[in-house]
Order: sequence, then C-alpha cells, then structure tokens
Amino acid sequence: MDLICNFPSSIHMLRQSIFKYRVLLLHVSFWVLYFSYRVYDLYDYLGLKKGAIYTGLPMFFNVIVCYVHYFFILPVLFRDKQWKKYARWLIILLLPIITLRILAENQIFIHLTSNENYYKTVKLTRMVSTVWDTLSFLLFTGMIRFVLDWFELENKKNQLENEKLVAELNYLKSQINPHFLFNTLHNLNYLVYAGSANATEVIIKLSNIMRYMIYDAGKEQVLLPSEIEYMNDYIHLESIRLNQVFQLDFPIHGAIDQVKIAPLMLIPFLENAFKHGVSDQETNCWIKIKLVIENDQLHYHVSNKKLKMTIQNKLKSGFGLSNVKKRLALSYPDKHTLEVIDTDEIYQIDLTLQLR
Repeated sequence: MDLICNFPSSIHMLRQSIFKYRVLLLHVSFWVLYFSYRVYDLYDYLGLKKGAIYTGLPMFFNVIVCYVHYFFILPVLFRDKQWKKYARWLIILLLPIITLRILAENQIFIHLTSNENYYKTVKLTRMVSTVWDTLSFLLFTGMIRFVLDWFELENKKNQLENEKLVAELNYLKSQINPHFLFNTLHNLNYLVYAGSANATEVIIKLSNIMRYMIYDAGKEQVLLPSEIEYMNDYIHLESIRLNQVFQLDFPIHGAIDQVKIAPLMLIPFLENAFKHGVSDQETNCWIKIKLVIENDQLHYHVSNKKLKMTIQNKLKSGFGLSNVKKRLALSYPDKHTLEVIDTDEIYQIDLTLQLR
C-alpha cells in the first residue's frame, strides 16, 4: 500500500532527475547510438567482439577530441576572436591524439583483420583517413557549438528586448495623467473645508483609484470589471468636481466578467474626454462611451463635444494620444485598431482589441 501511495512522488522525482541531467543523457545517448550503429555495420565482417573493439578504440579518441575542443578550445575562439591562437591550440590537441590513435590501432587492429600488412606500417592513406575521421567529429562539434551559442545569444537579445519593453511600458503607465491626483486633492481640501457631505465619498473613490494604480497597474493583465470600476470611480470624482454639468452615457454590452485586458488601457481616452470636452464654464457638454464584447473582441467607443483648446492643451492632448498608441503597440502588437476622428465639433475614438 505504501508503495502505491509513494508511486506518484517517485515518478515526480524521476522526472526532476531526467530534467536535471537531460544534457548528459543526450550526450550519452548519442555516443551509444553511434557505437551501436558502427558495431552493427561491421557485424557481418568482424563479428560482435571484434566490431566493438574496432569501433570503440577510434571512438575513445574522438570523444576526447570532441569534448576538449568543445569545452576548452572553441571558447578561446569565441572569447578572444583570434584564429591563430585557436589554430595553435587545435594543432596541440590533434597531433598527440592522432599519433596515439595510429600507434594504438597498429598494436590492436593487426589481430582483427586478415589484412595484417595494413597495420604493420604507417601509410599515408591511413593517416589521411584517421585525420579526416577526427576532423569530421571536430567539425560536427564545432557546428553544434556555433548553433547553440547563436540560439543562446538570440534568447539573451529577446530577453533584453522584453525587459526593455516592460520598462518602457511601466514608464508609459506612470505618465498617465498625474495632475488628476493633484486636482482631486485640491477639490477634496475645498470639500473638507466647506464641510461637504461629498468629502467622505471623494476619499473612498480616490483610495479605490490609488489602490488600483498601485496594486493592479503593474500587472500584465487585469479583469475588465476592475478596469470599469476604476473608470466609474473616475467619472464619479469628475462629476463632483464639475457639479454634474455634463451628460454622460456609458452602456456595456456582452459578457465581461472573465475578460482580461492590459491595465489602464481604456482610461486615457476617458480622461481626454473630460479634459477637453467638459468644463464647468460651459453648458451642453456631453460624453458618450460604449463598451462591447463580442467574437473575442473588445470594441470601445468614446466621443465628446470639443471645447476651445489652448496651444498648451493641444500639446498635452497630443502627448496623451502618443502615449496610449505606444502602449497599444507594446501590449497588443498586431492585435488592435485605433481610429480617431477629430473635427471642430467633436472628438471621437474607436478602439478594437483582439482578446485572443
């Protein structure tokens, strides 16, 4: 019974061991397969024992050449970029190895074949054959090293690029309308001083917004209802600040509960609508927002009546739009569309996000 209970943990430990020593297992497997193939190929001519000796002796020297070349000599080339130094170390490795191999073969192989004279003397053809056999393994390991190092370099580049993108994305998030906080605190100070009943409500809504920005804004994705709650709190604070001198529609269609999006992706367009479309000095201000989820897509529409803008406000608006475009490009590459309509009367955006 205990054996059955411990079976899953044993399997887990076996998997961990295989993963830990996977590189060693791959190397051993390669040489075992190579050795088996060569012995099988020579079986009809030499038999099992002689075929194993005939294969094993050259393979022993090739293994030494491969791993010394792979772990000690190739790094010299990659590190110092000096071909002469690499060639010098290669000659130092190959000369004694090839010499020892030929001498060993002369002493051992002479008893394996009927052609004894072939191993009694060192012939040029044998030297060329031995050198070529050794160099073929040398080239093979060199190619493997070049390929593996290339993949490692590419992975490092991708990792650095991803880290750069994450840093840039976090920076862009931190640029989202910081003056909103100061305006809200200024209004809160006035409400507290005036003894307004709205002061407590402003504190609660502002704390919700700050909590979202601190704990959720750094995440890769958040649930859409959390983003909508943030937007509603923002709208509520603006309605208190502006004494509700505007009309706002915000219908939501589709199943939103399990939808996830990049945080603070929708709010900049809403902030822009309030900043440039609503004023307590003007009447008939309006904002229309619409959010639709269908066919694994999020459709977001924001439009507002335009106020007369100063040059400074135009520059701020341009910065905000540039900011959100960069964030969209980083968070939804090739998975979003953004259409902007900017006339003398209205400002409108239509954003579509591919959710999968």
